[in-house]
Amino acid sequence: MNTYSRRAFLQAAGLAAAAHAMPLRAEERRFAPSPGRWRNFELTTRVDLLNPEGLTRVWLPVPSLDETYQRSLGHEWQGNATKIELRSDQRYGARVLYAEFAAGTPAPALELRSRVATRDRAVDWDRASGARVDPALQRTWTEATELMPTDGIVLQTAREITQGARRDLDKVRRIFDWVVHTTYREPTVRGCGVGDIQSMLETGNFGGKCGDINALFVGLCRAVGVPARDVYGIRLAPSAFGYRELGGNPANLKSAQHCRAEVFLKGYGWVAMDPADVGKVMRLETGQWVKDTSHPVVAPVHRGLFGGWEGNWLGYNMAHDVALPGSGGPKLGFLMYPQAENAGGRYDPLDPDRFKYTITSRELA
Repeated sequence: MNTYSRRAFLQAAGLAAAAHAMPLRAEERRFAPSPGRWRNFELTTRVDLLNPEGLTRVWLPVPSLDETYQRSLGHEWQGNATKIELRSDQRYGARVLYAEFAAGTPAPALELRSRVATRDRAVDWDRASGARVDPALQRTWTEATELMPTDGIVLQTAREITQGARRDLDKVRRIFDWVVHTTYREPTVRGCGVGDIQSMLETGNFGGKCGDINALFVGLCRAVGVPARDVYGIRLAPSAFGYRELGGNPANLKSAQHCRAEVFLKGYGWVAMDPADVGKVMRLETGQWVKDTSHPVVAPVHRGLFGGWEGNWLGYNMAHDVALPGSGGPKLGFLMYPQAENAGGRYDPLDPDRFKYTITSRELA
């Protein structure tokens, strides 16, 4: 970390500490997720492939989590494929709906309907649960991935950020605030970003989206031995707290994919985190680029997303380095977009001229 970065970090850390210590001001927005009632949603994903060549394959991410904040309620599908079946990633348990379309199928189409229950998350920092880290869990969620190394510049940066911190909670707090104040939301990045954290640190280019920013947070936590993971999913509905950038339009969720993060803290278990959404609110919510976390629109989100998140979102999976079952193509860094390939290779899920898909949701009574 160069002198400028170190100075910026120390200044940011001071501002962050002050922001967390400040009482809620009357003019501040409210953002306070709280575990309570469950909400039921139906998510519908439909893919229509244009200009198919030969045998065509499609993979749709399927909600695969059954946690304290999410429950799967069932899945249904339809389409004109010769084979449709649920498959799972062996390492992380990430499920996909896999379909094969025979050569000559004029208009390959596949539709998946998933029903899930979700609710808010928020840790009570005053009430530890006694949760302890299992050695197998420690190994799984602190290891490196292809895009998330835990040595070299990642380890060096994590050690500098957490120098002097003894408790995992203190390390995570420092990393969270460093990420919030060092990275920034870059709207021109395609999709959710790539998640190449080594490149971010080596180039000093800290602009990105959730797949980049939360990956950096997770990688830095893992580098100092704190179990951490990304949770890849999609927003389902508007935010109950009135934040435009923290919700999705149920009628069109095509660009609503969003990954979040979790850390495992002794005494608390898995704890929700989302520094990327803090940055999104800072950059986009007010129409001006806010760079102070004590701003009345930003401060509640900065507090609330350290330890919580809103239940207007579902998680698909926590998988890294995903090898699509039945594919001969390269691995994916993560899976939260529909995927397809044919004799000409893999489709670009962000190219609407060749790969047409829609995602919608509706809340059930």
